[in-house]
Amino acid sequence: MKTDVEQLTPTSKKLSIEIDASEVDKRIDRAYREIRKRAKIKGFRPGKAPLKLLERYYGPQVIEDVQKELISETFPKALQESELAPLNFPMLEKGPVERGKSFKYSAIMEVRPEIQLSEYLGIEVEKEEVSVSDSDVEERLEQIRKAHGKLTPVDPERPVREGDYVIVEYEAFSGDQPIEGMRSTNFMIKIGSGDFHPEVERGLLGAQKGEEREIHVDFEPDYFHNLLAGKPVDFKIKIIDIKEMELPQIDDEFAKRLDPDLENVEALKAKVRELILQEREREAERDVKARLMDKIAEGLEVALPQSMVESEILDSIESIKQDLLRSGSSLEKAGLSEEKLRQDFRPVAEKKVKNSLILTEIAKKENISVGEEDLDEAFEDIAKATGQDAEPLRRYYEARGLIDSMRQRLLEQKTLNYLLEHANIIIKKPANRPLETGNSNDKEST
Repeated sequence: MKTDVEQLTPTSKKLSIEIDASEVDKRIDRAYREIRKRAKIKGFRPGKAPLKLLERYYGPQVIEDVQKELISETFPKALQESELAPLNFPMLEKGPVERGKSFKYSAIMEVRPEIQLSEYLGIEVEKEEVSVSDSDVEERLEQIRKAHGKLTPVDPERPVREGDYVIVEYEAFSGDQPIEGMRSTNFMIKIGSGDFHPEVERGLLGAQKGEEREIHVDFEPDYFHNLLAGKPVDFKIKIIDIKEMELPQIDDEFAKRLDPDLENVEALKAKVRELILQEREREAERDVKARLMDKIAEGLEVALPQSMVESEILDSIESIKQDLLRSGSSLEKAGLSEEKLRQDFRPVAEKKVKNSLILTEIAKKENISVGEEDLDEAFEDIAKATGQDAEPLRRYYEARGLIDSMRQRLLEQKTLNYLLEHANIIIKKPANRPLETGNSNDKEST
């Protein structure tokens, strides 16, 4: 077998393969021997039909089978010998299979481009100093308090006011025509939240339980929901119920209900402070890694394999679809266009692919790899975070062919951690830091 590799573009190559005539003849002869054993041709006992007759009856099928057999056996070897790793399913160009002649075929495939790296070690990058203020703790405690609040019906005679949770039955009309997907018999609106259109929320202020109202809204041309954008819309709304949020007191009893190990409010505050600090440390590390990656990628011209970009775009769109499906919606109901999403996601996908290619090249130069112990640790982490067992989780990934993508993800993370370890980190104090009282994690600088 002879192979030849031709670079077509920075991201595509053509692999040409030639198989000797002797090997072709051997495969054809073997194919006919197998057919002769089972061929039923009138006038001949099984295994006795002459070759000429077999060629007349089975020739095209034999040629097709031999061609498939030769490609399936030689192509993986040719890829390995040529050190090629296709990113997509190669496009095959096949020559004829004939006795006494070599068989030639070629495969055009997308591949990772060659990257000329600039300096990537010792890069100077800023990292924001992490701190937690007393007001941060109080704000988080208020969020926890609201999360544990209970909705209770208001006095039947009390009208809707700011902050109420109003359960409504509504339908939207454009002219006298109902708008598809804009109808609900049990929908909750928090007045003043802006989650529904602000004009609708304001239009419900002062309404009584059981009251029906019509509210007109002229939607902006650039409104996110394309079923409503630029349209005059009339909402017919009936108030089913009015509720308000009853919040618990932040006291020692509340702290113990949240966590039996917490003895009092001060212990709760200390735990909340620590949790916020951990969150901000993770966020600060993500930010510094992003800035570091931007500096490394800046100025590097990298040809992007379109199959990788398309795969990223499709993954993002599929994620949106699944989120909508879980909430009982769809792209159409949410007023989203797949074509618009593709346009919106493309710049992000291109940046992600570029970074991935750069990190993979750096990993190659620095001999960074992902071993079985790295995979084991990753599955243990996922299992711990999701409350599952690691082994069934791994089998799930293996059954769905997801191990390679996980290995690539871990390789990029490992490489980025390596780059961060070798970077010149400048700690930056946040601007306009509030004054602290009591216990604080801030470190004052002069």
